[in-house]
Amino acid sequence: MKIILENIGRRFNREWIFRNVNYTFESGNAYAILGANGSGKSTLLQVISGSLTSSEGAVNYSQNSVSIDIENVFPELSLAAPYLDLIEEFSLSEHIDFHFQFKKYREGYDKKTLISLLNLQHSEHKALKNFSSGMKQRVKLALSFCADTKVLLLDEPTSNLDQQGVEWYLSLIKQFSTERLVIVCSNQEYEYAFCGQNISVEAYK
Repeated sequence: MKIILENIGRRFNREWIFRNVNYTFESGNAYAILGANGSGKSTLLQVISGSLTSSEGAVNYSQNSVSIDIENVFPELSLAAPYLDLIEEFSLSEHIDFHFQFKKYREGYDKKTLISLLNLQHSEHKALKNFSSGMKQRVKLALSFCADTKVLLLDEPTSNLDQQGVEWYLSLIKQFSTERLVIVCSNQEYEYAFCGQNISVEAYK
């Protein structure tokens, strides 16, 4: 999978968040989008994912040199972010079933193995609204990592996680990030230390 940003810019009202972003992301590589809080990291990630349109420029997606229309990109993307809500009236089991109506499981994974990965076997039928913030973040990460997608987008991935949760996240990175295109938005070095390339949003102001 390849994602090419061509002269991307995004503004809110009259203020430009970033401009003239030209960058190519390719499968098999991990990238970190860096910047202070409020600098536009999450906005850039949402433009890359297609959930936000750019104010100028174009985002192009391709697989094996074949162009992919934006309408067909969603099945190839996994996104975990603090601003993405879970359906809190659902139980863990129901939410997993709902999620995988739109994505395919990675080979060797199903609902049982995903719940085991979360170590939440005793909470399978518990409503997500009764989960702690850390448990909810684990669910978001597990859904993203265990989906059979070519692109993995992570925004502040260890938000609300304790030290044990951080170590769990790092173990998922080792297990599930190879051969994928991984992009991490962060200002915590331990979240993106594995990334080979860093992009500063501040460079595009």
